[in-house]
Amino acid sequence: MTIFPLDHNFTRWDELLALILTAFASMNGRIDPPSSALTLTTESLAEKARAEIGHVAVDEGKLVGCLFLRPEADCLYVGKLAVLPEVQGKGLGKRLLAIAEETAARLGLPALRLETRIELTDNHAVFAAWGFSRTAEKAHPGFARTTFVEMRKTLAPQIEVA
Repeated sequence: MTIFPLDHNFTRWDELLALILTAFASMNGRIDPPSSALTLTTESLAEKARAEIGHVAVDEGKLVGCLFLRPEADCLYVGKLAVLPEVQGKGLGKRLLAIAEETAARLGLPALRLETRIELTDNHAVFAAWGFSRTAEKAHPGFARTTFVEMRKTLAPQIEVA
């Protein structure tokens, strides 16, 4: 399996969109409001890749995972971390997050941040096992109840080698 950054040569937008929708399909009917993944198009995904730092994982020519990273003032936001169901549980999510950590270090950002829906307690547990801590509970616009959890992972300071 190979993980590589999205760049101007990437053309497999239909397949990438299908990967995200398949990976997020288990959320359909479980979360409210529905996932923003459902509003993605190939065009908006291509724009997201231009505005953010995207990576895809390929196994035997098939896209099997991805993530998008967005630098913020004090952290690197991890979004659309997606792994096909048949590949889940084999370490790909952790490998993708390692790339996020490397990217944060390269950008001089001390932490990763992500958001996961309040209903997805299995995701909360996985991210906690990967070193993330719950830092906030928030609501989408128009909702009076908590709809998502913010989690952060503080990264070890980089040591300069002379």
